Amino acid sequence: MTRNLPDPSEPWLTVDLDAIVANYHAIAARGPGAEVAPVVKADAYGTGAAPVARRLWAEGARTFFVARASEGVALRSALGPARPAGIHVLDGCPAGAAPRLLAHDLVPVLNGLDQVEHWSAAAPRGTRLPCALHIDTGLNRLGLRPEEAAALADAPGRLNRLDVGLVLSHLACGGIADHPMNPVQRDRFVEAAALFPEARRSLASSGAAFQTEDYSFDMIRAGISLYGGGPFDAPDPRIRPVATLDAPIVQVRHLRPGETVGYGATYSVDRPLRLAVIALGYADGVLRSFSPGGYGWLAGRRCPLLGRISMDLIAMDVSEVADAAPGQRVEMFGPNLPIDGVARQAGTVSYELLTRIAARVPRVHLGETPE
Repeated sequence: MTRNLPDPSEPWLTVDLDAIVANYHAIAARGPGAEVAPVVKADAYGTGAAPVARRLWAEGARTFFVARASEGVALRSALGPARPAGIHVLDGCPAGAAPRLLAHDLVPVLNGLDQVEHWSAAAPRGTRLPCALHIDTGLNRLGLRPEEAAALADAPGRLNRLDVGLVLSHLACGGIADHPMNPVQRDRFVEAAALFPEARRSLASSGAAFQTEDYSFDMIRAGISLYGGGPFDAPDPRIRPVATLDAPIVQVRHLRPGETVGYGATYSVDRPLRLAVIALGYADGVLRSFSPGGYGWLAGRRCPLLGRISMDLIAMDVSEVADAAPGQRVEMFGPNLPIDGVARQAGTVSYELLTRIAARVPRVHLGETPE
């Protein structure tokens, strides 16, 4: 099913929900028996958390991860009472967060002993609150250090008011195939998770799920590869493209040798040239580093970007496209220009490419979108 299309004079981000479903099942195939829990933080990596989560619920997803409590609140509302998903909040339970987490039935991923205390103190008398424990095995970001986890396990009274349903960690180099740090972290995780034998275990993200060794355990937290990014920051035939960013040509003009293009006059014309001006810019989330060196896709051709990307416009060389005209849409990434390749050209990763797309760019969802 295709939603009503937005104004054709503006950029669109088209999201193929059927492709997300295909990627969900491709990730599941990497860990038979493991639950695949979609990570829908940052508005499902910019693709639209509400339609994505509702579609994945229909495919069997029952656990979702977000970063912020506010994202969890929005997701709970979007799923509604008919979809009682487990929603885990990766930021955990900082001071003052417990009432909101309780009110919206959100499960904090506790990242430190202070968060353990905050969440325990929030438990109504005679009850135990669900939670996950995050153990830092080498990323040195959030999480209990292994010795802190051991101290917690040695003092079971500190967990009397908590129901630890999941223990998780995160690989520092999961997106690098067969990096030697990955098995080191895996071994640390196995040792630490054994302190909480009743809890399920989760170590794998998208990249870890596609490693040669098995990192799937009981749950895979599926992120970037749901949304079309390769597990190792490169296009992967097992992962289908999901998001297409395109925008219309506003004007086509002829330039003569000696003229320049864009702010700073950074591109000088050295031959007769046809230039298309595209209705897209950094206010739409396109990185300025896309140009020079980047390209768009028009009429089956890669067309070089020229000069600096400005707030609302991009210039592109269409000398090789004889029928280039206002209104034609130029693909900036999508099935013809995979996001991993475009991200590499821009000096970044597909995660940033997707999550930077601004709210002013309408999202068009293709495929069944349950209400």
